[in-house]
Amino acid sequence: MTISKGDKLPDVKLVKPTSDGPEAVQSSDFFAGKKVALFAVPGAFTPTCSAKHLPGYVEKADELKAKGIDEIACTAVNDAFVMGAWNKADGGDEVTMLADGSGDFAKALGLTADMSGYGMGTRSNRYSMIVDDGVVTEINVEGPGEFKVSSAEHMLGQL
Repeated sequence: MTISKGDKLPDVKLVKPTSDGPEAVQSSDFFAGKKVALFAVPGAFTPTCSAKHLPGYVEKADELKAKGIDEIACTAVNDAFVMGAWNKADGGDEVTMLADGSGDFAKALGLTADMSGYGMGTRSNRYSMIVDDGVVTEINVEGPGEFKVSSAEHMLGQL
């Protein structure tokens, strides 16, 4: 079953890349007590993700925060080392990376995508959501090959 507006996020272990190395974090702890702009990509360093998705959230970070967002986070079915390297290459301090290396978060949300045809296995769908104290208040899931409703610009219109 796919997570919906009004649902509480599942409690799953994610891994945050830090300057001291990977840091395990429970999703329930990470999202507790704050309003988070969360977006997910099929993979770090993939074309649309690197050219549009991550840079869009970096560029719009101040506007998102001015509209009440406390933190911007990105998740993908990649390990923390890849997520950290991608953030250094295409992101910045404005976005917290949350590695979902085994895809447990994507599976628990019901938002997996079979990308075996591209040699990528099971990944996350491209989506964005606004999460307020662990509860989904907005969710935007893209269709295959699309990049519209999960953009930072679209999210700004929802705040």
